[in-house]
Amino acid sequence: MLTIFIINIVYVSLFTLRIIMVMKSRIKTAAWISMAEVFIYLMGLNLVLKNIDKPLNLAAYCIGWGVGVWLGSKIESWLALGYVTFEIIVDHTEASLPGLLRSHGFGVTSWLAEGRDGTRLVMQVLVKRSNEKKLMKRIGELAPKAFIISYEPRFFRGGFWTKRMEG
Repeated sequence: MLTIFIINIVYVSLFTLRIIMVMKSRIKTAAWISMAEVFIYLMGLNLVLKNIDKPLNLAAYCIGWGVGVWLGSKIESWLALGYVTFEIIVDHTEASLPGLLRSHGFGVTSWLAEGRDGTRLVMQVLVKRSNEKKLMKRIGELAPKAFIISYEPRFFRGGFWTKRMEG
């Protein structure tokens, strides 16, 4: 029973990571993970099917699946692969905010826009996911009322980041 539980945790964690790697266009890594994943899956399935008459083995399989999804997601968040784009909207009077964020190492593109209540400053910031919390902390300190939207870009070319990656 414990073996089935552990095998399923490992299998589903790998499954979760493989899917994330595919979504982030890391196809070679996903292919290698899938080979280990299917091997572990077949071992676990074989154990369960040989002992299908034991409800505790089925329960271990199901619980291991849930724990594996949780663990795979945690591993992915620890790895923090990829980038996040933030769109930050503040009152236009906070015009010094782009410079302050740049002084903390963030690349910022900004422009003025019209909102329901008047002129707004819009900033777009691309950060590595590993720096996402750092940026959110800075924004919280510098502009606690900011409206923030974030999304994960799948592709980018040119600009500030390309120069950093080439160097």
